[in-house]
Amino acid sequence: MQKLLNFIIFVPWIVMFIGCNTAERNIRQAEQSLSRGEYEAAANYFKKAYQRTSPKERKQRGLLAYRMAEAYNSYGNIARAVGGYKNALRYGMTDTLTNLRLGQLLAQQGQYKAAAVAYQEFLDSFPEHQQALLGLLWAKQAPEFKQIGSAYTVKQEKLFASSRSDYAPMLLGDESTELYFSTTRNSCKGEEISDITGMKPGDIFVSKKNERGQWQNPEPVEGEVNTAIDEGACCFTSEGTKMYFTVCPTDPNYPRFAEIWVSSRSDASWGKPSKLKISADTLSSYAHPTLSVDGEWLYFVSDMPGGVGGMDLWRLRFDGTEVELIENLGPSINTEADEMFPTMRPTGELYFSSNGRGGMGGLDLYAATEDTTTHTWNVQHLPAPMNSSGNDFGITFEGFRNRGFFSSSRSTGGRGWDKIYSFSHPEVSQTVKGWVYEADGYQLPEAEVFIVGDDGTQRTVGVRDDGSFEMKVEPGARYVFLATCNGYLNLYNNLSADTVALEHQYVLQFPMASLFVPVLIRNVFFEFDSAELTPESTAALERLATMLNDNPGITIELSAHTDSRGSNSYNKRLSQRRAESVVKYLVSKGIAQERLTPVGYGEDLPKVVNRKLTEEHTFLKEGDVLTDEFIDALQPEQQDICHALNRRTQFRVLRTDYK
Repeated sequence: MQKLLNFIIFVPWIVMFIGCNTAERNIRQAEQSLSRGEYEAAANYFKKAYQRTSPKERKQRGLLAYRMAEAYNSYGNIARAVGGYKNALRYGMTDTLTNLRLGQLLAQQGQYKAAAVAYQEFLDSFPEHQQALLGLLWAKQAPEFKQIGSAYTVKQEKLFASSRSDYAPMLLGDESTELYFSTTRNSCKGEEISDITGMKPGDIFVSKKNERGQWQNPEPVEGEVNTAIDEGACCFTSEGTKMYFTVCPTDPNYPRFAEIWVSSRSDASWGKPSKLKISADTLSSYAHPTLSVDGEWLYFVSDMPGGVGGMDLWRLRFDGTEVELIENLGPSINTEADEMFPTMRPTGELYFSSNGRGGMGGLDLYAATEDTTTHTWNVQHLPAPMNSSGNDFGITFEGFRNRGFFSSSRSTGGRGWDKIYSFSHPEVSQTVKGWVYEADGYQLPEAEVFIVGDDGTQRTVGVRDDGSFEMKVEPGARYVFLATCNGYLNLYNNLSADTVALEHQYVLQFPMASLFVPVLIRNVFFEFDSAELTPESTAALERLATMLNDNPGITIELSAHTDSRGSNSYNKRLSQRRAESVVKYLVSKGIAQERLTPVGYGEDLPKVVNRKLTEEHTFLKEGDVLTDEFIDALQPEQQDICHALNRRTQFRVLRTDYK
């Protein structure tokens, strides 16, 4: 009996000892998971430790509830985080950030009245805390802002939705016919559930429009971008040949720091990516890349030293591979909390999300314009329904139009599943698209365009790899465009935007004349066997006169050429008279005679085929010279084409220092 009594007394002590031991082991496991950034795993270990801790140990149970809630909050499990913070308060954790965190998450659930109570209870102990003061103000104002709304319309796009998170959409191309986004859906490549989020590692998917303009079911991007680890939050160069995106490597023993990687596109497939080395700091995260309109700057998110708060917006200037300069965007953008998911709109505005400026709840969307003189930013909060009580982030625009897509966790029951929403605003947009290219050849990506408008516009834009540039114009405004490129004559263009606010895109052409090789003057025609210009030649000669007036320092040789049919001497006389006819026309338009030298070459200088010409006439090869011997070997219809190519009017620059 005594032995049995001893056993009965001993057993509860053993159970209590084992329970304590197990709880301590769970806490150690949770701390180890936190050190590696594995928030979902840490939350589960804290939960086990909490369950194995006696309710009588109020202080320990309150601390574990708080730590568990922090871990849930870190990976977006809002409902469980709210429960954890409430348990922490129940066990007396009122001298910490518990009420502040609870207020923030209740606001994120749209429970603004309860959020205001939590903020106020926190302020009773910490009356000067700025985040709490801002949070209380917004908790009181948000219901009214939500009711007022705005002209924006927002709709969830269920075609892109999965049973998990779909977020950070990004449109590709001028026509916005491809939509890339990040997703943790079950069809992603990774097999293991992430200890960070409790979901599969993310992949990048794409939806494309068909010929009728309808979005198709999303598919994984082709190529080598997606792997078994996390990929997401991508952006593209203007020509669509490079993708920058976020990668989160895994390591069983060390913290995970996000990185930015880059992949090049060949046809429809993305090649094997490589890491973009931003700095020698290997203990900071670099994520959420986006490119400036001119491609000179890469904006990104980082917690590297030298920032203002948690995750800050930074930018770096680089030549595509080597980083030349890194700078923080400063306190006019960054707060003590987190700024994330930057996007550069084609208008030059920077859009981003922040949870450090109050707002409707969670991350809110903001638009910012930079004062290039002071290098400060003017930041504007987007109205409801663009912002909601949930996290709103990762916006992308359909060209210059105020419509596109963004991601949000609104109305998902607090579990944190992000979904993709479309948005539009009844804004009428007038834009201009220009093309800068060689007068008789290809695009000039090295060119720059200077723009001055009577609406106050004064800016310089670089052109894309395809030779194009694009900008928004104001109805009724007048603009002057000057295209410049080393080795080419300057070229002006003018535009008067329609005074009626209709949606329209103007198109301007900038065929740049070379300083070093002869330039073909297209669409100059003469009467048969005559030097008399036809009326159809007027437009081309007017453009030539304008170019000479715009470049008053040059003198040119104006040359005329014939085919080889007829005698050489006759062709030379005819071509000389034709060149003189063009010069006479230009003089009548005010061009000084001494700037113009007419030369008739007859059939002496047959056409040399350039690469551009081979695209139009596939039987020709670059470098072919259209001599009689070459032409005689061709089919009759091909011979006629070559004779027509030899009949041409050209000019070449002789001097650039006239007077």
